[in-house]
Amino acid sequence: MLTARDITVRYGERTVVNSVSFHVRPGEWWMLVGPNGAGKSSLVRALAQAVPYEGDFLLEGVPMRGRKPADVARVMAVLSQQHAVQYSYTVEELVRLGRYAHERGFLRHMDSAGDEAISQALRDTGLTDRRHASLLALSGGEQQRVFLAQVFAQQPRLMVLDEPANHLDLKYQQQIFGLIQRWLMQGGRSVLSVVHDLSLARRYGTHALLLNDGRSAAIGPVREVLAPQVLSDVYEMDVFGWMRGLLSPWTQEE
Repeated sequence: MLTARDITVRYGERTVVNSVSFHVRPGEWWMLVGPNGAGKSSLVRALAQAVPYEGDFLLEGVPMRGRKPADVARVMAVLSQQHAVQYSYTVEELVRLGRYAHERGFLRHMDSAGDEAISQALRDTGLTDRRHASLLALSGGEQQRVFLAQVFAQQPRLMVLDEPANHLDLKYQQQIFGLIQRWLMQGGRSVLSVVHDLSLARRYGTHALLLNDGRSAAIGPVREVLAPQVLSDVYEMDVFGWMRGLLSPWTQEE
């Protein structure tokens, strides 16, 4: 689905991603994890062709550099961490923007499958009854579901997410990750996501790439990467002990 070969990203003299390689196969959910400043979001921005980089990304075996954005968008969708909501789009209007890559012709007529894809995306995210609501009138969790519905309507085979549940409360975290997991289980699909919460990464991920100072510190099945000693070496603390300490009040009987 996706191959990254020796990806390096520099901002001036500073190297923020240093020769990182990985391979994502269908059915896998890769978690990009690591301390703040490890290079996670920079790696995603490079994949989205938003910043210059060295090395190669291959999407379904074809190099991404130089490909038309619409061709890439029919395979890969990117959900960024920040959304600038400045116009009073309705939910349906914003979700419809996800069909751009499937439109054809000078006047960009809607593709024949577009209306059904939009309706299905709204159903999948529980937004059917909000389709005519203004985006500006929605809560943060509802807005994030709208942007996820836009990605669903795009009908990609690879979904790339930068902190998909960032700043959301527990209810919306559960909803967003549950929706992504159900989307992945439909077959022939893959997910790559930046996640700060290691509990979410361990709960939902199949594989993980642990970055530290721009380099790959560990890569492979999620439970091998998020192992006690590996995490202790990178985070310079007893991560497992800290997590168990946080959980213990919930397991003790009153």
